[in-house]
Amino acid sequence: MSLLRLLNIQGIAGIAVSLALAILLVVQKSETRHWRKQSSQFEQLYGKAQAVLADTVANYRAAADAARAADKAKAERVAAEQRNINERTTDDYQARLAAARSLARRLRGEAASAAADPGAGRAAPVPGLAAAPGGPAQASGEDRLPEQDRLTATEQAIQLDELIKWVKAQAQVRPNAP
Repeated sequence: MSLLRLLNIQGIAGIAVSLALAILLVVQKSETRHWRKQSSQFEQLYGKAQAVLADTVANYRAAADAARAADKAKAERVAAEQRNINERTTDDYQARLAAARSLARRLRGEAASAAADPGAGRAAPVPGLAAAPGGPAQASGEDRLPEQDRLTATEQAIQLDELIKWVKAQAQVRPNAP
């Protein structure tokens, strides 16, 4: 009992408070250890998420760069095809115009030489036919266009024909083809 005598109410309260504080300290240490472990796990998860995000961003950038390169290659291919079509059409157009103009000059030359020497190269005259009952017969060529108008019409027909070919060729160019 001597120990109990030494301990009074204040001593017992002090011991109880000390024990409570010791228990709280042990609980706090355990909580601290738990949260440090959780914090470490959260750091690892955050690091993994950042790595995945960086990979995703890098993949998107690479895909965008590849798409830009593919679009540029397609645009260059389409431009080259269109240039070739334009050059081919222009060359064909110029060649056809030159041929039509050359033919017109040759026919003009033949007509001029025939007018200068009406009897050259002709066979024996053929007796004429009787006049048609509906009216006088027209001489051949009376319903024809003047020579310059015929050449202009031919040139315009060639131009329209080449334009149609050009439009059809341009329509065949596929910009999204691989």
